Amino acid sequence: MKSEPKTQPTTVPVTDFLAQVVQEGRRNDCLAVADIMQRVTGEAPRMWGDSIVGFGCYRYLSASGRSGDWPIVGFSPRKNDLTLYLMPGFEGREALLAKLGKHRTGKSCLYLKKLADVDLAVLESLVRESVSAMDAKRIRP
Repeated sequence: MKSEPKTQPTTVPVTDFLAQVVQEGRRNDCLAVADIMQRVTGEAPRMWGDSIVGFGCYRYLSASGRSGDWPIVGFSPRKNDLTLYLMPGFEGREALLAKLGKHRTGKSCLYLKKLADVDLAVLESLVRESVSAMDAKRIRP
């Protein structure tokens, strides 16, 4: 029997979650990223688990056979970084990343210290490209 993924959508209001972000600068950055992601996806924000704000939804199937739902894009205000989840990753986006500003990347994660360190137009382009790449997999209501 396969277990369910730990991170599931919840009914916790995103506004309540973001109000708990202690650092004012990080909270304001979260609100700005939420605005970008909502504008690009056309989807309302929703909490996934206890710390991820997600937009839209798609169904994934991993090589191991595990499947589940995950946001098309999302973010989380982690202790050291504002982490953005951009599917399907950054391959082919090197030119945009070079113009973004201070950041680090993981497989599908973009790590930012603060939005003041990056070009917001480039960030929005990265979000747009990510959403566009995932559009065919999107689960629509």
